[in-house]
Order: sequence, then structure tokens, then C-alpha cells
Amino acid sequence: MEFPVDVALAELVPTLPVGTGWRYEMKFDGHRTVVWRERNTVRLQARSGRDVTAVWMDLARAAFDMLPPGTVLDGEAVIYAHGRIDFGAAQSRALSAPARARRLAEDLPAHFTTWDILLHPEQGDVRARPYDDRRALLATLLREHDVQPPIQLVPMTDDPAVAMTWYQQLPEQGIEGVVAKRATSVYKPGRIWKKIRHAETVDADVVGYTGPGARPRALAVRLPGGRIALTQSLTAPLAAQVAAHLAATGPPRSARTNSGESYTTTTSGLVVEVLAGTTRHAVVTVTRLRSA
Repeated sequence: MEFPVDVALAELVPTLPVGTGWRYEMKFDGHRTVVWRERNTVRLQARSGRDVTAVWMDLARAAFDMLPPGTVLDGEAVIYAHGRIDFGAAQSRALSAPARARRLAEDLPAHFTTWDILLHPEQGDVRARPYDDRRALLATLLREHDVQPPIQLVPMTDDPAVAMTWYQQLPEQGIEGVVAKRATSVYKPGRIWKKIRHAETVDADVVGYTGPGARPRALAVRLPGGRIALTQSLTAPLAAQVAAHLAATGPPRSARTNSGESYTTTTSGLVVEVLAGTTRHAVVTVTRLRSA
């Protein structure tokens, strides 16, 4: 398996799927992260494939100390603040320069909640194995190597009533929803899982922007289904967050949305959340930057 890996994703659905063979996991509100424990080092990967080790060095050190070489885990980097999971704190860390990230880690250390194992130190690449097998391998590996927080296993149940209890009672603790997975499903790229969450948003890939790269006015996003649309004007804080990533992308070129508006392309790997109720409109509304 070569770094980076294409990750599996979840499709937003209105209701929790039920029936034989479903497994349900808590959806923590953090930053998607893949942990690579290699022979002599640890690398952390964002959903986009970008190397984010420098901003999550506390997690990298924990993984180096506790995980055996030849292990690749999928999960979420989260930060607890004031007794709950705080996405804003995780976002601040993810968007920081390495020096600032180290300072932030001193006050608010990160945790890694893992839900899948892609590479096993003894059995190799296990992505083609069923979910239930991978879950058992993951749980056994964490137990046998006495892996403790900040690395922890995401809670899972096969009871939809328990999953709905999580969904209804835990949002104030930062549990933003539930992810449903087939017990027999293999791990592969694309939206192979289902999720319900309290925020009525969908993830959209950022493919471009309008205005100057140093202060973008709006984003061009690829919505579920493939349509490209412009967003409403960005707030100043969100524009600053986006600009920090645009500076590192390749040479820009001009393109047009499905409805004909022009924009400048980007390969930043950014993902934003947009209000689900606006995805059919010519202009969509961004709620927050999700990852890069």
C-alpha cells in the first residue's frame, strides 16, 4: 500500500438504514485522518491525501509509541474542549502552521478515534476483507498492544435503537451523527457508507474560486451528483482560511460552472460543508471549511 490512500466516504441519507447486516458507528465531529505507522516513522494523511503530520504531531508520537510498524488506520482527529468534542478547535489546529499547532497542542491535545484498519502488521492489506473481519482485527490489535487514549476505537453497535439513542442524546457532546456500514462491505474509495447527521449539510469539493487568491470572494464547488456551482460570498474568516490553502496550489486557469459563471480553478483538495437546502439553487451557502 502506498501513501496516500484513497479513502472511503459516506453518503448523507435522511433516515438510518435498518435491516439485517447493518453496523452503526458514532460520527465524531473532527478532521478525517489516516494514520500510517511505518517502520521508522509515522505519517498522517488528510482526506484529500495531503500529509498533515506536522499539525498533529502529538497524535504522530502516540501512534509511534503504541502502534506496531506496518499498521494503517482510518479515523478522525478530534479535540475535546470544555467537556465536549470541539470541531472549531480541530479546525484551528488543522489550519495552523506547525509552530502554532505545537502551541495549541499544549493546551488542547488531540485524540484519534479509529474505525477501520487498512493495513495489518501481520496480515498485510486487509481492505478486501469484510467490515466485520476488519473491525475484529482492529479491536484485537488495539487490545493486544495495549493501545490507550489518545488513540481509541469508535463505538459500534448492530442495534439501530442504540444508534438512534446516540443520535438523539449525544449531539451536545460533539457526536454529530451516525454512520451505517454493511457487515460484508469491503473498504474502497467512494461513498460506500450511509450517514445521518444533525447538520443539514452536504460535503462539496472545492474546485475553484472567484476574486483574488489572497482574498477569494466565493468558491466554485462540485456538489453530489457532479454539478459545479458558486457559493455565496465568503465571510472574512472563511476567506482567510481558504486563501491559506490556495497559495500552495498549481498554476490557475479559467473555467465555468454548469450555469456559465467563470471562476479560477484550484487543486487545493479543500472540502466544505454547504447547506443541503441550497444545493438545487444557482448559488449555494457554505457553512464551514471541512478539510484539506
